Amino acid sequence: MLKRNKESFGQENQFSRAAAPNQDQDRKGYLANLMNGYSKLLIDDPMRPFSEENLHEIANNVDYGVLEALNGTWVSYNANYNTNIGRPSLGSGIHTTIMPSPGTNPSTIPGKFSFDTEEYIEKLTFEIVPGGVRNRGGATELFCGAVKYDQTIKSVNKVEGNPDLQYAGIHEENGMYLWLSDVYNYAATKETIEKDRGIHAFSTEDFEKYGYKGEYRNEPLVEVKDENGNSSYILLSQLKEGQKYYEIIPAQEIKPLDGITGPYFIPDYSISRSGVIPHGSTITVLGDITPESVDKKTYYLRKGTPKFPTGIATWDPPHLAISPTMGGAGGAINLDEPAPAWVHETLNDENDPGSNKIYTQRILADELYPYCVRPDMRLRDTLSGQTVANYVLIQMSSKMPTGAQGGILNVPFVNRFVPTVEIEFNLWIETVIEDGKEILQLQYEQIIFFEFDFGNDGGTTSWPHIQVNTLRKIEDIPSGQRKIIEEQFFNAPSAMSMTTPASITERVVNPPSGCPYHKS
Repeated sequence: MLKRNKESFGQENQFSRAAAPNQDQDRKGYLANLMNGYSKLLIDDPMRPFSEENLHEIANNVDYGVLEALNGTWVSYNANYNTNIGRPSLGSGIHTTIMPSPGTNPSTIPGKFSFDTEEYIEKLTFEIVPGGVRNRGGATELFCGAVKYDQTIKSVNKVEGNPDLQYAGIHEENGMYLWLSDVYNYAATKETIEKDRGIHAFSTEDFEKYGYKGEYRNEPLVEVKDENGNSSYILLSQLKEGQKYYEIIPAQEIKPLDGITGPYFIPDYSISRSGVIPHGSTITVLGDITPESVDKKTYYLRKGTPKFPTGIATWDPPHLAISPTMGGAGGAINLDEPAPAWVHETLNDENDPGSNKIYTQRILADELYPYCVRPDMRLRDTLSGQTVANYVLIQMSSKMPTGAQGGILNVPFVNRFVPTVEIEFNLWIETVIEDGKEILQLQYEQIIFFEFDFGNDGGTTSWPHIQVNTLRKIEDIPSGQRKIIEEQFFNAPSAMSMTTPASITERVVNPPSGCPYHKS
């Protein structure tokens, strides 16, 4: 987990949204200033105390971490428009989706699946929630920096015989990102004890059983014996050094400063994302900024351009629309080269023994190849024509190798037919230099794993559903691209259908005048 270094309690963040940038900050750049002063939180780092009189100061000075950079409206940006991408379209996003084939049922007919891949455009809005969100945990207080998000995605389709691209709504999602770094110690005080006391002032049971006559027992009783073996009970504070005791009666009350000695809570991760998807899934993913090591030093702000593989290394199963449980498509394929000849052949038992190739042939044969196989190659190719000064990489998952876990809840239909079991999410926040100007850019890769059908051997199959996109703030989008974005996301009819093109929905929301059967 990360923390921002603060010299003393109550001091304003080293880089605050409210602070006016100085010349040094201008030279370093926005992202570099935002990431200044972050380091890993350790168990022996100073712990800040909490007090009620400082509540508003703490809440108003909550840290949003790198999430602060997300604030605003982001939309699809297609650099091709970028000549490095061979199929011009405003659709900077690529998704691959695998669903059960019609007529199949859970656990039957292995290998029958429907594959779909499309380019898409997107509007992704982030809004900072003012003030820290307080989580009270007794001796530990956590103040979350919350950022709301709202996502709308439309596919970009070419219809035969129609020169105009068709846009249909295919995804809606909203939720929150949380920065989880502001942790405080709240030790008991005389005032909190008196306000929250929940036991009687005098305990008859303590007196009858142990002979304790005092009030508000806030420390354990221990049994001691004299030289004749006669037992009595005394407070722990009355026990002499080296004196033997035989029984401990725990205290029900606490005393001032209880909780100050810890143990102190260190969150497993700095960032969480919770989202609601109208297909019937609710997600929580956890993660952190992933550092890089250079000359034995750790950096959370990385210099240069994000690294993506080329050549045969592009065949990396965790990023492919073909999971290992779906077979290997006949072995590794160099996705920077044209698809192998067998992809366009008629396969049979002779040239495809075991039906391994035909199982994935439709994915490799799609016109969006190679992005239909490895969508994040679109991110790589977009970057190939850009100058990236630095970036931050956030990696999140619903299923961590150890420790705290995220999770997914599905409605009964999804659980029954296409259980959504895991999400892996990578987010790059990049500083792009164009015409001497600094522009922030987002790129993301989201891989969601479905499970349905069994293989021939009875094993469960994992089906990747992948989304990637490149976005910029709407004010940084060229006017030609911005015109279409505004038409589709800001001027579209309010009753946008998730399955109907906007052009058709427009006629439903604003039908032509006159009776449709008897036009006047």
